[in-house]
Amino acid sequence: SARVSEKRAEERLHHEHVYGDARLGAEIHRQVRKYAQSFIRPGMKMIDICEKIEECSRALSAAHGLESGIGFPTGCSLNNVAAHYTPNAGDDTVLQRGDVCKIDFGTHINGYIMDSAFTVTFDPQFDPLKEAVRAATNAGLKAAGIDVRLCDVGAEIQEVMESHEVEINKKVYQVKSVRNLSGHSILPYRIHAGKSVPIVKGGDQTKMEEGEFFAIETFGSTGRGYVNEDMECSHYMRSWEVPHANIRLPRARQLLSSIERNFGTLPF
Repeated sequence: SARVSEKRAEERLHHEHVYGDARLGAEIHRQVRKYAQSFIRPGMKMIDICEKIEECSRALSAAHGLESGIGFPTGCSLNNVAAHYTPNAGDDTVLQRGDVCKIDFGTHINGYIMDSAFTVTFDPQFDPLKEAVRAATNAGLKAAGIDVRLCDVGAEIQEVMESHEVEINKKVYQVKSVRNLSGHSILPYRIHAGKSVPIVKGGDQTKMEEGEFFAIETFGSTGRGYVNEDMECSHYMRSWEVPHANIRLPRARQLLSSIERNFGTLPF
C-alpha cells in the first residue's frame, strides 16, 4: 500500500513537471504568435519574418542549449506550397499582398515541443478559406481524446472541411482536405513520434492513449487535395533511430558533434 501510494506520488510529480513544461512552451508560443501577427506585412522578406519570429522565441524561452528554445525551423510556406518551406541563405522571396502564407513554428521546454501554425492573408477573399480550415481544426480537437481512433478524428476533420465552398477570383471551389498530409504524435525531442492523425476518413484504426501529445494539423486546399515533394530542402534532423553513426571523416565527425551539441534530435 505504501509502495503504491509512493508510485502514485512519483507519477503525479512527473505529470506536474511534464504539463508545467508544456504549458510554459504553449504560453511562449502564444506570445510569439501574437507578436508575429502584429508585424507581418506585405513587402517583407520571408527570411526576415522567420528570423524575427525565432529571435522572439529564443528571448521568451530564455534559450539555453537543449533545455529550451526553438522546436523546429520556422515555416512560411506560400500559396500552393503547403508546408516545410523555410528560406535558405540567399533566398530573397518577398511577401506579396495576394499571398496565402502559412506560419508554422515551434517552441520547446526540456524537449516538450509545442507545434502550432496559423495562416496570414491580406486579401479578404481568402477569409472564408481560413474559416473552413479553422472550423475543421476545431472539429479535430473536439474529436480527439483517450481511446479515440485516429481514423475517427480524420473523418470529423474531412466532414467539416469539405462542407465549405469558397469563391476566389470569381470562381467557386469546394475546400478539400489534403489527403497525404496529417497531424502527428510528439515525444520529447521527437517532433514526429510515430502516430499520424489523418485529415481524411478511412485511415489508421490505432487509438490515442493517455499521456500522449498530438499536433492536430489540417490543410484545406482549393486544388486537388494532394501534395508532391518539391523545391530545395531546408529542414534537417538527426535520426533518433540511429544512436551511433560510424563516421570516419574528421570533418563529418565534427559536423555530427556540432549537431548533437546544438540540436540533439530536434529539427534545424
